[in-house]
Amino acid sequence: MNSSPAYSNGYHPQQQQHGMSQRDKVRRGTRARSRELRESFGSGGNFGGLRVSEHNKQQQQQQQQQQGAPCTDFDMAYFHSYAHVGIHEEMIKDRVRTETYRTAIMQHQSSIAGKVVVDVGCGTGILSIFCAQAGAKRVYAVDASDIAVQANEVVKANNLSETIIVLHGRVEDVDIDEEVDVIISEWMGYMLLYESMLGSVITARDRWLKPGGLILPSSATLYMAPITHSDRYSESIDFWRNVYGIDMSAMLPLAKQCAFEEPCVETIVGENVLTWPHVVKQVDCHTITLHELESVTTNYKFKSMMRAPLHGFAFWFDVEFSGPALAATNNHAPSSLISNHPVDGQQRKKRANPNEALVLSTAPEDPPTHWQQTVLYFYDPIEVEQDQLIEGSVTLSQSKENRRFMNIHLEYASGGRSFVKESVMR
Repeated sequence: MNSSPAYSNGYHPQQQQHGMSQRDKVRRGTRARSRELRESFGSGGNFGGLRVSEHNKQQQQQQQQQQGAPCTDFDMAYFHSYAHVGIHEEMIKDRVRTETYRTAIMQHQSSIAGKVVVDVGCGTGILSIFCAQAGAKRVYAVDASDIAVQANEVVKANNLSETIIVLHGRVEDVDIDEEVDVIISEWMGYMLLYESMLGSVITARDRWLKPGGLILPSSATLYMAPITHSDRYSESIDFWRNVYGIDMSAMLPLAKQCAFEEPCVETIVGENVLTWPHVVKQVDCHTITLHELESVTTNYKFKSMMRAPLHGFAFWFDVEFSGPALAATNNHAPSSLISNHPVDGQQRKKRANPNEALVLSTAPEDPPTHWQQTVLYFYDPIEVEQDQLIEGSVTLSQSKENRRFMNIHLEYASGGRSFVKESVMR
C-alpha cells in the first residue's frame, strides 16, 4: 500500500516565527545541534518548501481542537530540527540503541508478525522496516518532521510500500482508521523526559492501541546520583587561576556561570559516582498519563561511599522491552503496583530483572550511548566525608514557555549547609 495525500495531515505553515532566545549552547552530539537549529530558525521558514491551502489549515486547526494540544511555533521549530540528516545519522550509528531496538523487535516477533504497528516519530523509518522484517501486517510510520519525505523514499527503495504507510504529521492529527496491536517509539530524550516526546506515545496509545497491546519500550526508569568530577571542574574553572602565569581569577564567576548554569550532557564513568543511584521516576508506558509528565518531584537521601568533593548530580535512565505478559494490562493500575519494577524514591544497587526482559541502559557503568548522562554541576563543590548524608529534593517540570523545555529545581543539603539550584534544559 502506497502512502498517499489522504494519509498526510502534516503541518507546513509558512511565515512562522518563534520567540526562543538566542543563546549559545555548549552541548555534545547532534541532538544538541537540533537545539541550535531550533534557536536559529526564525521568520520566513517554509519547512522544506511544502505548502498547504488555507482550507487545509482550517481543517488542521479544527482537528487540533478536537484531538489535542495545538501545534505551537516551538513545536514547528522542534519538528524542523529533526529534518536535519545529522541527528538521524547519530542515532542510527548509536549501535547500543539501534541494535537493542532490533533485538527487542525480533524477541517480540510473535506479537508483531501479522499485526498492525504504529511507529511514533519514525524518522528515517528504520524501526518501521525492522517491524516489517519481523512480519508485521501493516506499519504506520508517523513523523511530523520533513524527514518523513525521505522515510517514504526509503520504504519504496526497500520494496515495502505495501506494508509501511508513512504518515507525515503529528500523532495528534493524522488519521488511522483501525486499532493497532503494537506501538514502537524511540521517544527518550536527555534526562529521559527532555523534549516531551513521550506525550506523543501516550496520545497514540489512547487513540489506537488495542487493550493488552504491546508497547516498546514498555517501561522506563530515571535515576540520579551525586558525583565527584575534579578533572571536569579543573579544566573548566581552575584553569582561570593561572593562565600563562597571569592571574585571571577575576574570570571565575563568569566561567562558573557559563560552564555550569545549565545541565551538561556528557559522559561520566562509574568511578565518578559517590553512591548507589536513586529512582527519580518510574514510567509504565501502558498507564502513565500526560498530566504525570507536567511535573515530577522526588525527595532523596544519599550516604557518600567515600571522602571526595561533591561536584553535582548525574541523571541517567534505562528502558525495558517487556512483552504483554510482563507489562501491566490494567490501564487503571498505578505504576507502583507493577511487579519487578523499581518504585519512585527507592535507591537501587542493581536493576532487578528477574524476567530477563531486554534493557537499554544509559548508566555510567554500561556501554556509552549518544544520550550520555546529564549532569547538574554546582558552582562550587562541597567536601563530603565517607558516610556523610546528602539529601534534598528535585523537581522536573515542563516549561510553561515551551513544554519541550525542562525546568529543574534542585534542593540539596550536606554537612549543615543547604543550597538551591534552578536551571532550564533548553
